[in-house]
Amino acid sequence: MGNGETRVRGFAARAGGWSARHRWAAVGIWVLFVVLATGLGSAAGRVDVKDSDQLKGETHTAARIIEDAGIDEPAGETVLIQAKDDGLKATDPEFRDAVTAVVRAVGKTGRVTDVTSPYETKTISKDGRSALVQFDMRGEADTAGERVEPVLEAVAGVQREHEALRIEEIGGASMMKTFDDAFGKDFKRAEYSAVPVAFGILLIAFGALVAALLPVALAVTAIMATMGLMGVVSHVMPMSDTANSVMLLVGMAVGVDYCLFYLRREREEREAGRDAQTALRIAAATSGRAIVVSGVTVCVAMAGMLFTGLAEFEAMGLASLIVVAVAMVGSVTVLPALLSLLGERVEKGRIPFLRRRKRGAGQDSKFWTAVLRRVLARPVLSVVVAAGALLAVAAPALGMKTQQLTLDQEFGDSLPIVQTYNRLNEAFPGGSEPAEVVVKADDINAPEVQAALAGFRDRAISSGASRGPVEIKLHDAQNVAFVYVPLVGGSDLDRAGESLDKLRDEVRPATLGRVDGVEAPITGQVAGSKDFNDQLAGAVVPVFAFVVVFAFALMLLSFRSLTIAVTSIVLNLLSVGAAYGILVAVFQHGWGASLVGAEGVGAIITWLPLFLFVILFGLSMDYHVFVVSRIREARLRGLETRDAIRHGVVTTAGVVTSAAVIMVAVFAIFGTLSMQSMKQMGVGLAAAVLIDATIIRGVLLPAVMALLGERNWYLPKWLHRLPDLTHDETPQAIAGPAARDDEGEPVRV
Repeated sequence: MGNGETRVRGFAARAGGWSARHRWAAVGIWVLFVVLATGLGSAAGRVDVKDSDQLKGETHTAARIIEDAGIDEPAGETVLIQAKDDGLKATDPEFRDAVTAVVRAVGKTGRVTDVTSPYETKTISKDGRSALVQFDMRGEADTAGERVEPVLEAVAGVQREHEALRIEEIGGASMMKTFDDAFGKDFKRAEYSAVPVAFGILLIAFGALVAALLPVALAVTAIMATMGLMGVVSHVMPMSDTANSVMLLVGMAVGVDYCLFYLRREREEREAGRDAQTALRIAAATSGRAIVVSGVTVCVAMAGMLFTGLAEFEAMGLASLIVVAVAMVGSVTVLPALLSLLGERVEKGRIPFLRRRKRGAGQDSKFWTAVLRRVLARPVLSVVVAAGALLAVAAPALGMKTQQLTLDQEFGDSLPIVQTYNRLNEAFPGGSEPAEVVVKADDINAPEVQAALAGFRDRAISSGASRGPVEIKLHDAQNVAFVYVPLVGGSDLDRAGESLDKLRDEVRPATLGRVDGVEAPITGQVAGSKDFNDQLAGAVVPVFAFVVVFAFALMLLSFRSLTIAVTSIVLNLLSVGAAYGILVAVFQHGWGASLVGAEGVGAIITWLPLFLFVILFGLSMDYHVFVVSRIREARLRGLETRDAIRHGVVTTAGVVTSAAVIMVAVFAIFGTLSMQSMKQMGVGLAAAVLIDATIIRGVLLPAVMALLGERNWYLPKWLHRLPDLTHDETPQAIAGPAARDDEGEPVRV
């Protein structure tokens, strides 16, 4: 070794040193961990969130009653039969023939049960032009989409025989099949394309095949291990497909980022003249420590989702937390071992036309050097312009409207079934997504209960909450009844919400509420949206407070600077606010929606604002910790504050830019999906990361730190008793002036 034996302390430095000395053991332990986690997860299987656990409130109570009663609600289907012009009515022979043909055709498939004619159920529109044939799919509702094809073909056959009518099927099973056919492969392709996109960007950034493969390999193995751990953990806290997708996004982003930070620092030290092992130790004590600080901060942010009380959010939060922790540990353990094994071979597979991109250690980013020169020359102007621009971008967020997206909002008119949905809602307002009253009684057939059910049905219509027809379905053996109430307002969730309030606050207390021992929670799409919004509103303050307070505490302990901790929080909040503003402007107001292939749907999906806050607050810490660590390192090495700022920003510009481009590209893939909710998530994440890596880290952070000067490192005396997490290395200094840790002190041996 060119620079002598070393022994370092601190988790990242010790882990990196041990791994470098025990290379094959470190790699073997990691491979064994990934294999064991994957195997255990496969053997344990994954337990998914149940309907009864999704929400609290009435939606939860209704799901619990259904579950306790052992009732498996089938997937309901509806065939809309509608005259194409005003000449044909439901009472005409041709119309009746079509109804009879539909009833006979779907019944012959053997896949359906409880087929009802509109002439029996009175499901004929007021204008007489539309009627509904209703039935249930046999078998489990979750898999009904796999069995509905023969039924759809039977309905299509009747349509071909009656050209004067529209005969279209819609329901849980047909929508499931339509969406799987239209978006299932598209969604999976988007998930799987994240890996080659990240690899392509890394190949450009490093110009070498092996160097580009390392971060991707570490990220993929971290994701594989997390999938296995999710299966094991799901037996304590159930998971979901959504949590799996979010985990993949977050895991790919942070896994690649952490390895990128580590690898670029190791390369930088080797280009500065260090031998491979010394460069690796310096990277372990500097970038390794920054990865640990960042990883812990991201984990804390993800843990904020556990405070929502929403099972889906808790699953997403825990899955994200696990993958970040696994990626962090992998980056500071197995990565040093691989780099030690490879040595100079990490440059193998260089791309010829990218060879010229290789820079020496002394060459900083020319672009960011030019930007920093202007920012540091006029810091007040830079703060005013940058902060003013971000506040202007964030302004539309003040009028944010959140709701669960209806079918036409989610998919626009891109699918024929959406047009069927709109026609059904126009003819039968609320009929496509009725409120469902789940009535539980000691004896569902008792005279007083039957009278209350009849009274509820009549009063729901007379109160103006519904135009009918109100259907009652009894389950005598379980003493449960389902009451289906089409809500006035239909797909207009604001008006439908008013109808729901009438049912809950007026109709129910005056009828079912008067019978002792009767439970009658009201659920359904509109009720679920309202209950979700109410519960989420109650979780916003605790989640925001938890994330902000703990992130502040971690930054304070990691940098021992009150100023750094405060500015970190303020800048992150500004970044999140700007992302909110972009979302509202594009998706709620429709400004520039066509630029991202979106439509102004008039609302932001309910779960997204809180989800974005937690994810972005965590991910933005990646860049912040990395940049501030380099600034502090340079300052404690003796540079003036402005010189330290310039050094820290321009020397990290390449890695931050590469990391940001990868994140933006991965998130933007989801922004290309046709589902508006996924598009909102992808655009929101991509825009926020782009803002954070450019305006925040490249302009606002250096400008604010330049204005603060030495006050950047201010820590009140009464806080000096706080634990010192800035360094815990042993006191012997490593040889060489460039061997510095994140605090600017020599890396110690």
